[in-house]
Amino acid sequence: MKALARKALAGIDAGGLWVGLLGLRLILGWEYFESGLEKFRGENWFAEIHASFLFPFNLVPTDISWQLATWSELLGGIALVIGLGTRFFGASLFILTLVAIASVHWPAEWATLAELAQGYALTDKGHGNYKLPLIFLAMLLPLILAGPGKLSVDALFRRSMAR
Repeated sequence: MKALARKALAGIDAGGLWVGLLGLRLILGWEYFESGLEKFRGENWFAEIHASFLFPFNLVPTDISWQLATWSELLGGIALVIGLGTRFFGASLFILTLVAIASVHWPAEWATLAELAQGYALTDKGHGNYKLPLIFLAMLLPLILAGPGKLSVDALFRRSMAR
């Protein structure tokens, strides 16, 4: 019975390397690409929030920041979907998301952890709305630490280099 359980769990673990990480990549890739597309089609509003950018990003002119954010999300989203440079783009989008949380999603003012916790929401009712970007950070971690999984261009490159 133990051997059967071990074999079943090993199969599930192997499936996770094929399908589990692919699911994360597809969802995150789509969300980041969609966000980049919105920026690409929209107006630069970074000047309104530039003062709240984390150092050293607050030193970069807003036009450059806008282009960097837009193209990081567009290219990073595509790269995540196909699994190309997954760790690099995952780490880049992680940093971009931290800046976004600090600049846009974090509550403007809070004095206690209870006030900060009110911002853990999907809608902004004066307390911030950092729930979704925090979920994105948690979803990016396995891709940064474990890689893209076996259904990826990165894995294809790795297999071809091993030959």
